[in-house]
Amino acid sequence: MGEMIVSLNEDIRLDTTRARFTNLLKRHRELSDRLSRDSDKTIFDRLIKEFEAARTSQSQEVCLDGEEWNDGLLATLRERVHMEADRKADSGKAGLALVSHPEERVTYRVGNKVIYCLEGARIGIQYESSFAGETYEIYHCVLESKSFLEKMTVLEHTIPFFLPLRDLENDLLSSNAKKFIDNVGDLLQAYVDRREQVRLIKELYGNQIRELYHSLPYHMVEFAIDDCDCKVMVSLRYGDLLGELPTKVRVLVWPMHQLKRQCTSPRLGKLGSQAIPARLSFAEDALRVHSLPEAYAEIVVNMPQEIEQLFLQRSPS
Repeated sequence: MGEMIVSLNEDIRLDTTRARFTNLLKRHRELSDRLSRDSDKTIFDRLIKEFEAARTSQSQEVCLDGEEWNDGLLATLRERVHMEADRKADSGKAGLALVSHPEERVTYRVGNKVIYCLEGARIGIQYESSFAGETYEIYHCVLESKSFLEKMTVLEHTIPFFLPLRDLENDLLSSNAKKFIDNVGDLLQAYVDRREQVRLIKELYGNQIRELYHSLPYHMVEFAIDDCDCKVMVSLRYGDLLGELPTKVRVLVWPMHQLKRQCTSPRLGKLGSQAIPARLSFAEDALRVHSLPEAYAEIVVNMPQEIEQLFLQRSPS
């Protein structure tokens, strides 16, 4: 009886989660439509043009590795953009023509980030996301400060609204700007990785997957697998949005019918009456250590035998 109550509670929680996901997806579609019309879209287009102009006018791109990207370099960049802004302001007050110095337009590439010195004492970071060796979306974040001695703030950006950029800004930007810049890049890349993993299993195994739900940042993913006359429910939670692997995994299996197609043991005749789900530990282990497509491929290969063995152990002799 206790197991039956647990099963009912699990079903109620799953239904509640699905309803929340459905509402979130509806809100996301509405917001996407709005973003295509209002000022956020204008910011997106303008930043793309500004970063492209900065890239075109650069005289050199320096690739940094390991310890070359550090707080000292970031401080140098901050000082440089403020000195350039002050020089232009002084020249303007004196009525002098501005002299450009294209040889000083250096950008810095660090992993998936490209760092630009922008006009107006601003530092721009371009984040290039990728998956399976292919480039996906490019995101931008612009930082500014009133003076070299004051803390930087996020002026504008094109990072998805559902990712916790403001939390990172409040926690890190004033105390450790380099870590803030790095963490934003990790946050974006992890989001793209999770999203593309879900897209890939839909593309490869769409005929087997049912009831797929996910949150906007893809830090909550649920789907059902209909196979071997059983229903298998997979639930993934990513407690760390900087991570690509789930921190909490649950895989439950319900035998919906007698296992006729792939499980032929005569001892399984009683399985159809078992309504209490069981956990598939081998599947949970695979999902903890492999990417979602890799884990899914391993699960579907071994699932019939694992399910048969599991319920043979639970069924009465």
